[in-house]
Amino acid sequence: MEGHTPSPAASDSTDPFDVSESLVPIRKPQEAGNSSVSFDGLLNDSLLLKEDLSEGCGGKLWPAGMVLAKYLLRQQRSDLANRTIIELGAGGGLVGLAVARGCVVGPSPIYLTDQEPMLPLMETNIKLNNLSPLVTPMVLNWGEPLPDNVPSHPAVILAADCVYFEPAFPLLITTLQELIGPDSICYFCFKRRRRADLRFMKLAKKIFDISEIQDDPDAESYKRENIFLYKIRARNSEAGGR
Repeated sequence: MEGHTPSPAASDSTDPFDVSESLVPIRKPQEAGNSSVSFDGLLNDSLLLKEDLSEGCGGKLWPAGMVLAKYLLRQQRSDLANRTIIELGAGGGLVGLAVARGCVVGPSPIYLTDQEPMLPLMETNIKLNNLSPLVTPMVLNWGEPLPDNVPSHPAVILAADCVYFEPAFPLLITTLQELIGPDSICYFCFKRRRRADLRFMKLAKKIFDISEIQDDPDAESYKRENIFLYKIRARNSEAGGR
């Protein structure tokens, strides 16, 4: 997802709002390479995605992103047209690019967002797949005021593998609060790797209406891998049941 490296002390803080400037666990650099992804044939023309961990763990294809992309390609293929779409913590842009390639979208572009270090990788992957007219990369730092060029209260928010580093949880919650309007829906997928990840969901459920997605035929399989897929809406949202 995001692209900075925290100081070791950040992970040991007992205060959930004591956040270091850098928001990603330390990882050893990995050589860049390209992957071709068709999502088990759901895309007729596969995505070509550069993977590069040199700027942070967002440069890798992670399992929750694969799960969310497959769900959207299978179940929402014709339901995203004429809707503003933003992906949070896009990393290399896997989910948003899959939607742009395989779903009916537009006329507004899909906004891929992440921290500054991920911007070149997003731009590279957009160009590799000739999706520049349909996808716009942007810098969006969780917990900070939304940039002026980020649409307010988009219809659809995509978030995959954004739950991985506890000090960033309150920042992600703040950004979701700013983005999710009365008619917004956030498709939120994460792999539970540690007990702290459940604390994020506990906090989020105090603020938003959250329901587990029930219409994914792959659910039984990925739940065995501790991957969960949810819809997040504003409290008392009157939005329909997509």
